[in-house]
Amino acid sequence: MSESGSQVAAKLAIEVKDLHKSFGDNAALRGANLVVPEGTTCVLMGVSGSGKSVLMKHLMGLMKPDRGSVKVNGEEVAELDEKALNQLRRQQGVLFQANALFDSFNVYDNVAFPLRERTEMSEDEIRQTVDKTLAMVGLSHATTRFPGELSGGMQKRVGFARAAILQPKILLYDDPTAGLDPLTTASVNEIIFTGKQQLGATSLVITPDVASAFGMADHLALMHEGRVVEYGPPDSFRESQHPAVKAFLNNYLRRRSQRVRAAEG
Repeated sequence: MSESGSQVAAKLAIEVKDLHKSFGDNAALRGANLVVPEGTTCVLMGVSGSGKSVLMKHLMGLMKPDRGSVKVNGEEVAELDEKALNQLRRQQGVLFQANALFDSFNVYDNVAFPLRERTEMSEDEIRQTVDKTLAMVGLSHATTRFPGELSGGMQKRVGFARAAILQPKILLYDDPTAGLDPLTTASVNEIIFTGKQQLGATSLVITPDVASAFGMADHLALMHEGRVVEYGPPDSFRESQHPAVKAFLNNYLRRRSQRVRAAEG
């Protein structure tokens, strides 16, 4: 895994070095390394159990490494006290596989929740901020609707609006397209693009959706057995000769071919 001079020179929003984490006899991370330059989108791929979500939880300070370094915006996450860690988390927006919306809150109150919990804004200021954020994701018409009344794609957009409401510097997406149909998946991809274009945020996206990954990423990374075995822009990633990368991409192409044949009957 190599880095060009421009990548080295860029300011890094995320820097993971030689990260190790075990749970009993199970070594989830075995010396993972990853850098994400500020303002870019990195897509992290890999089979289930390769360590992707464990790595992301270290970025959020939800886990501490057994060994190695995790820096976010230049700060060593494991060394932060609770107050500093909360400040760091305020700079992160997280969109999980399940949107984690409050079923008893309408769209407006779901999106307003972080502002009410973490700021001292007046209700007038909250309303202006919520209205602006919902307009950004095309949901100005849905403020009084509840999550159960929304399509999967609309729920994802509400989840993104809530994650983005505090204008985070970093957006983390944990398998946001899992189980979604192609139309909703396309909607999620637009959300990720919006985060980069309108917020200028750095994004780290965990997804098994190879087609989406190549379309949205500035850099692609593949995790294999607890390590990042390949990292680079889409063109160089596609041409990688690493056995794990070739196997991963070949498996994707095989499954896509099977779906096409099944659809054709």
